[in-house]
Amino acid sequence: MQIHSTLEYLVDGPAEFVFLIHAATGMGQSLVDEQLLIEPPTAYRTYCDAQSGNRFLRFQALAGPLKVVYRATVDRMIEPADVNAQEAAIHDLPDEVLHYLMPTRYCESDLLGASAAELFGQLGKGHSRVQAICDWVRGNIDYRIGSTIATTTAREVFMQRAGVCRDFAHLSVTFCRALNIPARLVSGYATFAEPPPDFHAVFEAYLSGRWVMFDPTGMSPLDQIVRLAHGRDAKDVAFATIFGPARMVAMSPDIVLLNRYVAV
Repeated sequence: MQIHSTLEYLVDGPAEFVFLIHAATGMGQSLVDEQLLIEPPTAYRTYCDAQSGNRFLRFQALAGPLKVVYRATVDRMIEPADVNAQEAAIHDLPDEVLHYLMPTRYCESDLLGASAAELFGQLGKGHSRVQAICDWVRGNIDYRIGSTIATTTAREVFMQRAGVCRDFAHLSVTFCRALNIPARLVSGYATFAEPPPDFHAVFEAYLSGRWVMFDPTGMSPLDQIVRLAHGRDAKDVAFATIFGPARMVAMSPDIVLLNRYVAV
C-alpha cells in the first residue's frame, strides 16, 4: 500500500508540533520506503516509543504557513480472522495487556458496565461477542460528521447515539473492557468509499493471545488499513498534538492499494 499524506497549517506564533503520522512497523506490517518533507525546512526529531512502538515526529514551527508531507510504501501480511478466537481469563493476561482493561478518560467502562452486561453479557465469549459489539454499535450509532467534538466520551456517544469513527471505536473499546476483554484504540490510514479523506480510528481486542483488529464503522476493509499507532484511547494516538497558536487549513491522508496478498 502506498501512502501520500499532506497536512497544512497556518501558524500564528511559535508552536510545538507532535505528530503520529509515520506508519508503524511490526504487527504484520513492514516499511518498504518512506520520505518526510516539511515546508519551510525545519529541524525535526523522530523517535519510537519503547513501550508502544508508536513512531513520533517532533519539531517547532514559527509563524506562517506550514506543510507536512509524508510518503511511504508499506507491506502488510493479512491473517484471516479466527472466528474461534477466545477471551482470556484475567489471571492469564500478560502484564503489558492488563492496563487495557482499565477505564480511561474517553472510555468509561466503569460507568457503562451495567449496559454492557445487559446487551452482551449473555452472549458466548470470544470473537463472536466482540463482533456482536461492533454490529450493535454500527446498528445503533449514526455516523454523523460534526456530531461530536474532541472531548466527547464513549458514554456521551452512547447517550446521544451519534458520532464519527473514533467515537465508534471508543464505545466498542468501552463495552469490551466492561466485559473484561482487553481492548485498545488504533489509528491508521484507510481507504474510504464515501466520507471525505481522513485518518481512521478502529480498535483491537485481545483474543487467543494476540491483538485482533475490528472496524465498528464498516467503512474500510481491514486489509486496507495501514496502522499508525495504538493506545488506551484517542489521547494516546492523536495524529497531531499542537502546543501553540496554529490551525489546520487542509489535510489529505491518501492511501492507494497496490497489491493484495493473503496469508494462508
